[in-house]
Parts: sequence; structure tokens; C-alpha cells
Amino acid sequence: MLNIVATPIGNLDDITKRALDTLSTTDLILCEDTRVTKKLLDHYNIKKPVQSLHQHTDDAKIKTIINKLKKDENISYVSDAGTPGVNDPGGKLVAEALKANVTVTTIPGPSALTAAISICGFPMEQFTYLGFAPTKKGRQTFFKDVMQRDEAVIFFESTHRLIKALESLVDVGRATSDERRLISVCREMTKIYETIYRGTAEKVLMDIQNSSAKGESVVIIAPKKYHE
Repeated sequence: MLNIVATPIGNLDDITKRALDTLSTTDLILCEDTRVTKKLLDHYNIKKPVQSLHQHTDDAKIKTIINKLKKDENISYVSDAGTPGVNDPGGKLVAEALKANVTVTTIPGPSALTAAISICGFPMEQFTYLGFAPTKKGRQTFFKDVMQRDEAVIFFESTHRLIKALESLVDVGRATSDERRLISVCREMTKIYETIYRGTAEKVLMDIQNSSAKGESVVIIAPKKYHE
């Protein structure tokens, strides 16, 4: 069996009993970064073999893992934080396991995506998730696309690019007369410096420029027709 296990996005207490039981009884734990995962395992005194599986893992290693699963080994996959399959290499492993008729089960838990949705205060019956904003090529086109959409839009942004992302949203909003559109920026969720910024892109930009908080953020653009 291949277990897809959700792990905390910051606060180590945000892990389910089922996740701990699964990791404690599995034969092998696959992860993005062994150093990150070992901190979690050490915290809960879980001593199991750990191997990396990241975006540069070759097909031969994945084939080896599939062969282990077909020999009835019980293997778990965790990402660095949150629910695997969202912006991490877990999706490829799951696809290959399903092709090989291996049983895949999910151990649900924390997710930055759903955590941000739950506290943004916007109508979220319909939304588009776009992953991380492009780092270079296509970046401006990305923000134009975000502001053109009628539904709510969610994307991730890193510490060092958040200010530039907000500046782009402000510029696009002014150019398209959408400067009143509301956004929410959820930063360092579940961690000691968790901060939620909410308002127009211009207001949120000013608030963040006056803040010393750092860390990855989840950015949510409210639906076009939503006003307060």
C-alpha cells in the first residue's frame, strides 16, 4: 500500500493520530527533503527508514519504489509541509502506483490551501488555484490573467517576491479599473508569526511594507462581484 500522508504546515501539533500511527508502522517513508521530515519524525520519536523523492528523482528510482510496493511493502509519502500532491512531486508517484494497480490511500490533514480559504472571508464556492506565481517568464501575463478572472483566485508566493506580486496586482487593478477588488494574504500560517492581511491590493501592500513578517504566503483574490 502507498500511503499519502498530510503533515503540519508549520505547527508540529497539527498532525492527526492516524498520520502518526501510519508513519510509525510503515516500512519506508518517502519525502521531499529528508532533513525537513526528520525534524518531524524526531519530534514524535518515529524511527523509520527515510528516502528522498523530489522533482529531480529519476524514473529508475520511482520504478524501484513501485516494485517494493508490488512486493507488499507498506510505503508512505510526505511532502515538506501540508497535503502531498499540491506543488510537490507526489503526483507522479501516485500516478505510477495506480498504473501498477497498487492500492493508494490518503491520510488527510493540514493544507495551506484550505486553511487560507477558511479564514479569508470571501465567497469560495468557486475558485481557481494556480500554484506558485512564475518567477520570471510570463509573470506579468500571470497577474493580468488573475485579475481578469471572475471567480476567486488562489496562488502561492515566496517571501522575496511577495512585494513585487502585490505591486503587479495594484498596477493591473488600476489599468483595468479593478483597484477596489479585495485580496487576502495569509502569511506563515500556524506558525508563531502568523499574519493575515486583508483589503485592496494597495492597502495590503502598504500593510506588508510596514511589517517585518516574512515567510511564504497564500494569496487569495476575491471574486470580482464581491464587495463589502
